[in-house]
Amino acid sequence: MRYTSSRKKGRKVVQSKKTEVDGIKFASGLEANMYRALKSANIKAIYEGEEFVLIDGFDFDVDSFERTTTKEFANRGRKKILPIKYTPDFVGDGFIIECKGRANEAFPMRWKLFKRWIALNRPDVLIFKPQNQKDCDEVINILLNKLHMSK
Repeated sequence: MRYTSSRKKGRKVVQSKKTEVDGIKFASGLEANMYRALKSANIKAIYEGEEFVLIDGFDFDVDSFERTTTKEFANRGRKKILPIKYTPDFVGDGFIIECKGRANEAFPMRWKLFKRWIALNRPDVLIFKPQNQKDCDEVINILLNKLHMSK
């Protein structure tokens, strides 16, 4: 039996509502809520302010025969492969926040690679992945407790 998908190629699986607050355009309402919560708690963080290279790009000097978008089977090898990068939503002093209501298909793999990068390069940083408003509030509580304890 053959299953077909009703999803059209190139279309986003998860539709998030773009929101603007204080002149900053957020990709989702959850990100805007996190921004408001950080601002009201006087916790400094930059929105999409730092990009992490999880895997460096490289020269792929091997033949690789693959089907292309034009449906032909062709050599897609012998090219420069671009790096895998990741830009979290908020980066602050000692913490990183990625707001993720509903993840797309590629996110879990990228998140694991990011966590590996953090473990190897910045194990002292806290990372958070709130999925709803309650989680955002909990992030604020944890950060305020950490800030209070460090004084």
